[in-house]
Amino acid sequence: MVFGLGRKAKKEQAAEPDEPLTAADAAEAVTDGIGRRTGGPFDESEISSRDGYVDLGALLITPSEGLQLRLEVEEATQRVVAVTLDLNGSSLQLQAFAAPKTEELWDEIRGQIGQSVGAQGGQVEEIEGTFGTELVAKLPAGLPDGSQGYRVARFIGVDGPRWFLRGVLGGAAALERQAAEPLEALFRQVVVIRGDSPMPPRDLLQLRLPKDATTTPPPAAPNLQEPERGPETTAIG
Repeated sequence: MVFGLGRKAKKEQAAEPDEPLTAADAAEAVTDGIGRRTGGPFDESEISSRDGYVDLGALLITPSEGLQLRLEVEEATQRVVAVTLDLNGSSLQLQAFAAPKTEELWDEIRGQIGQSVGAQGGQVEEIEGTFGTELVAKLPAGLPDGSQGYRVARFIGVDGPRWFLRGVLGGAAALERQAAEPLEALFRQVVVIRGDSPMPPRDLLQLRLPKDATTTPPPAAPNLQEPERGPETTAIG
């Protein structure tokens, strides 16, 4: 499994701080949530050990044969803002955000994604998928032969206890359910580490490079939202 470093320029907006989550609140979120929450992604309170996961700080990722991970870095602050999982020619970008204790964010965020895509001349369609309501976005893009085409992204989102996890599927996984299954399985196994500190809703949860990472040549992996490559790639040995 390989780690890469990329660049990202967009900055997230914050709102008012939320309230700390009690153990009872976490239990209620698990038992009373929509079916997709009972099968993952998981909150840290729902696992007994972090052993066997790739520890990225706010996210724990399950290793998989052939999986490549790339951390995307915000240029202005040099903080890690996303991780992209590349597998079998498809990609899954992950971002975790703080969320209010009593409010879900996915419905509102879907609307904002639709507005952003529309402003770029693209189209969006809501569909029912593995994780509930999803969003398929088509954005104008130039093709290698010079003609105009589209690039497609499939957005999935899960509201957890005081966190929200967003995934963006690219490549064949954005269009084909069979191609998406391996990445959907990895998405379902993600564990979110929210922490106890109060945070403004929509603030990104902090990602970091694993402690046992070592430097290797960067991999060549396709990605729908390709970040500017950093000078080096980091791998777990």
